[in-house]
Formats: sequence, structure tokens, C-alpha cells
Amino acid sequence: MMVFTAELDAQFMLVALEEARLAEAAREVPVGAVVVKGETIVGRGGNRMISQHDPTAHAEMVALREASLALRNTRLPGCTLYATVEPCAMCAGAAVLARIDRLVYGCNDPKAGAVRTLFRLADDLRLNHRMAITSGVLAEESAALLREFFQQKRIAADTSTIK
Repeated sequence: MMVFTAELDAQFMLVALEEARLAEAAREVPVGAVVVKGETIVGRGGNRMISQHDPTAHAEMVALREASLALRNTRLPGCTLYATVEPCAMCAGAAVLARIDRLVYGCNDPKAGAVRTLFRLADDLRLNHRMAITSGVLAEESAALLREFFQQKRIAADTSTIK
């Protein structure tokens, strides 16, 4: 069994942050995710909702799909999902369905967080699978990406209305 340390969690979260920056460069909301089995990344993704015209193309969903293809299995036992932001209900539900062992995320999401903030899907006793949860890994870096992205969007919106 793999033993995860704070250093290892931070290392994989840095990769998720790279995915978030790639999403931002593609004009997507900067959220990134990776799926790790052992010490190997088997799936990665950034938000692709706008570019793929797909409301389900969240970073976590992209990473879970890639991991499932790489491992040739819809179930991902022994895997850890790293996400820069607390997953929404769809993504947390998909992680439960995929039987992810562990979820590690950066910052909380007060508007859509379904792991700790609004709901507790990842460890709800009524569901047939639960996972270990670690939150707050590189939280400030994750939150800063989002803050800066939305600040720039507000500035752009304000300047477009000035005549």
C-alpha cells in the first residue's frame, strides 16, 4: 500500500496546478486535476467545458476519463484524485462511482463544493463507497489562480463597457 506524505501530495498538486494554468491559457476557468496510481500519473486534465462545448468537461472528469482509459477500467481502486478546487457534485459523484481511494484538493468552493462545503458526497455513509479526503493542499496557490482569473474577467468586462 502506498504511503502518501505531505511532500508527495504537494508534488502531485503542483502537476494539477500546471493543468489549471493550461486550462487558463485556453481561456477556461483555471481548474486542474490528476489521477495517480502508486506514484504514476494515469490521468490528467484541466477544464475544457468551453472548448469542448461540454458541461461535463470539468478537470476532474477529464482526468478520471483519461485514467479509466489508461487502466482500461471504469473502477479506479488504488488511485488518488488530486484537484486544485473542491469538486462539485458531478465530479465528487464520479469519483465515488470510480471507487477512488483518496481525494486531495486545494481550496474550498463555497458556491459548488460537494466534498466539505455544501455537501459531503465523498464520505456520505448512505453511498456504497467512501474515500479518504485531504483538503487544503496548496490551497492559496489554487485560490489565487481563480481570484486572478475572475479579476481579469471583471476588468475586461468593465473596460468593454467604457465608451
